[in-house]
Amino acid sequence: MNADLPSFSVLMPFYAGDRPEQVEQAFRSVTVDQHLRPDEVVLVQDGPVGDDLSATVAGIVAGSVVPVRLVTLSRNSGLAEALAAGLAEVAHDVVARMDADDVSVPERFAVQIPRIAAGLDVVGSAITEFGDAAGTTRTRPVPQGAEAIAQQARLRSPFHHPSVVYRASAVAAAGGYRDLAMLEDYWLWARMLMAGAQVDNVPDALVLYRIGDGAYGRRGGWALLRSELALQAAFARIGFTTPVQRWRNVAVRGIYRLVPERLRKLAYRAAFARRSG
Repeated sequence: MNADLPSFSVLMPFYAGDRPEQVEQAFRSVTVDQHLRPDEVVLVQDGPVGDDLSATVAGIVAGSVVPVRLVTLSRNSGLAEALAAGLAEVAHDVVARMDADDVSVPERFAVQIPRIAAGLDVVGSAITEFGDAAGTTRTRPVPQGAEAIAQQARLRSPFHHPSVVYRASAVAAAGGYRDLAMLEDYWLWARMLMAGAQVDNVPDALVLYRIGDGAYGRRGGWALLRSELALQAAFARIGFTTPVQRWRNVAVRGIYRLVPERLRKLAYRAAFARRSG
C-alpha cells in the first residue's frame, strides 16, 4: 500500500442467485488482479445459499491474498440491508463497492483511491455492459464534475452503484442505505448530495457490468413503479427536486417502468445512444 493513500475495504454482497464461477471471478478482479490491492474484502452472504456457492466462498476465504471477512445474514434481506450490515463491519472508512457478478478492471482502485485521498467522498466511474454472448458490450458514460452530477441527479442516478468508492462516514452522515427496492443507491446519492458530500466521476469504464437475460425485466413492473413513486415523493419531501421535476420524473420514469419489456429495451438503447453521442 502506498503510504500516501488510505487503507480501504471492498464490500461485496452475494446471494443464492449468484453463480459460483462469477463470484470467484468478481473476487479475483478486486484482489489479485488489481494494481492497487485492498486491505480487506468484506463479503456479505444475503441469506442461505446452495452448497456449490457455499464451497466456492469457503475456498475464496481460505485462499485469499488479502484478509476476508464473511458476514452472514440468516435470511435474504435485500441489497440495502446487506450493504448496511457490511458497512457495520468494515475496518476502514474508505470502501469500494463491488457486485458479485461484475468484473473490476485491474487499474480501478489505482485510479479511484487517489481521488478519495484528495478529499472526495464519492468517486464513481463509467461502466461497460457485457452479456454472456461474445461481443455484446456497450459503455455507459457518467457526468463529470460536481455541477453536472447535481444536475443529472434531479433526473436520474448520477453514479453506477457497482463502480463507486466512498467514505463510510459520509454514507453514515446521510443516513446510510435505506430499503427501497432497486433504487436504494439513488436515494442514498440524493441524501449525500443534500448533506454536502464532495463527489465526482472518472470517465474511464472501470467496471464490466454483467447484463443477464432478465436485466430489462427487472427495470420494470408494478413493484419497481411503487419504488419509483416512493423515491420521487421522498425527493420532493427533502427538497431535492422541485414540484415540476417531481412530476416530470413520475411521468417519464413511471411510464418507462410499465411499458412492455421489449419496448423498454428499445427505449433504454435509444437513450443510451443519445447520451453517448
